[in-house]
Amino acid sequence: MATGGHIDTDILSDDVFDVLCSMCRNGGSNTEGEKYCVDCHDYFCVSCVKVHSKVPLCVGHKVLDKSQVKSGTRGLSRAPAERCDRHSHKHIDMYCQNHDTVGCSTCVAVDHRLCKDTFYIPEFIRNNTYQVESRDIQTKLKKMAKTLEKQADRFKRDKQSLLKRKAEFLADIRKFRQEINGQLDKLEKSSIDEIDSRVKCLEDKIEESLKQLQVNKSRIRSANDKLTSTNTNHSEVFVYVKMGEDAANVANKYMEHTKIESTVEDVEFQPDRTILTQLEQKKTLGTLSKKPTKTADNLFQVKGNQSYNVADKSDEKDCFISSACCMDDGTFILADNNNMKLKRLHSYNYTVTDFCDLPGYSHQVCMINNTQVAVTVPSQNEVHFISLERKMKTTNKINTDFECVHLAYAKNNLYISDRDSSVYMYTLSGRKLNQFGKDQSGHKLFSNICSLVVSKDATRIYVFDSNNGLKVLDNNGQVITSFDDGHFTDAGNCYLTEAGSVLVSRYVSNNVLQITCDGELIGEVVKADSGKAGIVSVCCNQQMTKMCISRFLDNHIKVYDI
Repeated sequence: MATGGHIDTDILSDDVFDVLCSMCRNGGSNTEGEKYCVDCHDYFCVSCVKVHSKVPLCVGHKVLDKSQVKSGTRGLSRAPAERCDRHSHKHIDMYCQNHDTVGCSTCVAVDHRLCKDTFYIPEFIRNNTYQVESRDIQTKLKKMAKTLEKQADRFKRDKQSLLKRKAEFLADIRKFRQEINGQLDKLEKSSIDEIDSRVKCLEDKIEESLKQLQVNKSRIRSANDKLTSTNTNHSEVFVYVKMGEDAANVANKYMEHTKIESTVEDVEFQPDRTILTQLEQKKTLGTLSKKPTKTADNLFQVKGNQSYNVADKSDEKDCFISSACCMDDGTFILADNNNMKLKRLHSYNYTVTDFCDLPGYSHQVCMINNTQVAVTVPSQNEVHFISLERKMKTTNKINTDFECVHLAYAKNNLYISDRDSSVYMYTLSGRKLNQFGKDQSGHKLFSNICSLVVSKDATRIYVFDSNNGLKVLDNNGQVITSFDDGHFTDAGNCYLTEAGSVLVSRYVSNNVLQITCDGELIGEVVKADSGKAGIVSVCCNQQMTKMCISRFLDNHIKVYDI
C-alpha cells in the first residue's frame, strides 16, 4: 500500500515535486499540482483544473490555490492525494498507529476496526510533531531497488543456465537413446548370428540328406539296370532281384526317416516379447531429479518424525510391514506380511490408497521401474511383479526351486536369496543366470541370510548374515570385503541411499545404522527407543528428505525428516 502522494512520485529521481497533479499522474506524467479541490481531495495543475471544473459532477466544488492549503486555511489541512490500491475511489487519508500503516477510510473500517489509535492523516500531522523522513525512505527504496535489480539479474542468469541445462538434458536423452540403440543393435546382431548358425546347421543337414538321397538313387538305378539286362541266367536274376529288394527297402526306410525329420517347416522365429513389455511399461527414458547433496560418508541427521496408521479396514490382523520401497513420485509401497498384501501409500499424508492381495506371506518388495515393483512370496517359491498403473495388480510371476526370501533389483536383473546359503541372479523373465554362495575354496559364505541389497551399478552385493556378519561381493560373487564385528547379527531389511551408503534396520537392537559403500560403520541414524518393538524395515524417498521405518507387529509407520 502506498504511504503518501509525495513519496509515491518518481521516487528514484532527485527532482521531486511537492505535490503532483492527480490527473496527469494517472495519465503517466508528472506535473506539479497548483490547485486543490476541497471536495475531491485532489491536486490539479493549471490545465487539468479547467477540465475538472467542466465535469458536471464537479461543478460547484471548492478549488483553492496550493498556497492557501499550505498556509492552513481555517478547518483545512493538506490531505494526501494518493488513491488506495484496494479501493481506487478512495484516498489514502487514514493512519493506524497500532500497525504503523496508512490506508483509506474503508481499509480502516475493514482491517483496523479493533485498533484504538486510528487517525485522519491531516489532523494527525497537525496535532503531532511526527516527521516523515522521506529522504531516508528514498535511500531505503533505492537500496531495495538495487537489491531487486540484482535478484532480477540472477533470475535472468538462472533462466539462461536452465535453457543451457535443457540442451544438456536433451543431449543426455539422445545419448541414452543411442546407448539403447546400441544395445538393440547388439541384440539384433546376436539374433542374426544365432539364426545364421542355426540355418547353417540345417543347411548342412539338408546337404547330407541330399548326398544320402543320391546314394539311394544310384543303388536303385543300378539294381534296375542289372535286372533289365539279365533275363537268361536264373541265378543272376535271383541275385539281382534280392539286391533290388534290399535297395528298395533301404530307400524306403530313408524316405520314411526324412519325412519324420522335417527340418524347415517346424522351425520359426519366436521374438522375446518381454522386451516390448518392459518398454511399454516405460513412460519416459528417465526422470529429472534433484542431485543428491549428501555424500556416502556423511551420517544422516533426523530432525523430526511423525507416526502414520497404515492399517486398512479390510485387514484381518495387525500389520507386520516386513519391507518397504519408495517410488520416484514419493509413493511408499509396503509389504504387509501378516495380511498378505502389498499396500500403496499416499505420497503426502501416507494413507493407504490401494492394495494388492498376494497368495501367501510376503517378505521383500523392491522397485523395478516407475510403474512396477516386485515382491517375494517365500511360501510359494515365487516372485510376483505388481503393476502400479491405475489399480494395483499382479501382471507376472517367476517360480524358483528354493524358498525365495530377500530381493533386490539392479541393471535389469533380480538378486534373490534363500534363507540360509545362497544368492541367485535372475533375469526379469525368470531365467537363472548365476548362484553365489561359496568362496574360491568351496567353503560356504552364508548360513543364515537376514538381508540383501545391491548397488545400482550391480558392482556390489551386500549380504547380511546373522552368523557370519556382512559380506560385500562383486558381480561375480567374489568377496570384496567382510565385517564380522557383531553389528549385523540382527540386521533387518536395508536400504541403499542415493549417495551410495546403506541404511540397516535392526530388530533386536531397535535402531538404524548407516554404513559406507565399502561396508564400514558410519554411525547410528535412529537410536534405540526403549519400550518400542524392534525396527524391521527402513527406506527413503528419492530426494533423501524422508525416511520411513516400520516396527514388528505395528499398525503404524514412522516417517522422519532427514
